[in-house]
Amino acid sequence: MIKTDENALICDLAETYHIYDYKQLPLSTVAVFASGLSNNSRIKLKMNGLKISLETMFLAQILDDLNILVWSKTKDSKNGKNKPKSIYRMLVDEPEERKELAFESGEDFLNTRNKLLRQIRGDE
Repeated sequence: MIKTDENALICDLAETYHIYDYKQLPLSTVAVFASGLSNNSRIKLKMNGLKISLETMFLAQILDDLNILVWSKTKDSKNGKNKPKSIYRMLVDEPEERKELAFESGEDFLNTRNKLLRQIRGDE
């Protein structure tokens, strides 16, 4: 667990057992406390490759199903308009990478801008 994410383990131990410096305890004691953490703890979610707890997943899916059910009774559903977005997908899917750039100075901006303009014109 320590190798996976020490900070998550520290946070979980502090939140659950009020242990703020686990290194002061014997390793076997820390192992017992760590194994006793709930399945919703940060470290266990991370070790299982989950971003959110199963309970949250189930609740999001229930909400999505309810939204679809309600939407299916509207005029919009007949035309395929305004379909509700999936809360589950928003929670589980990776966010799209933003294509924004930040510059240290105005000069950096102008250099990058000129380079892009040359590429568009075919000068490079």
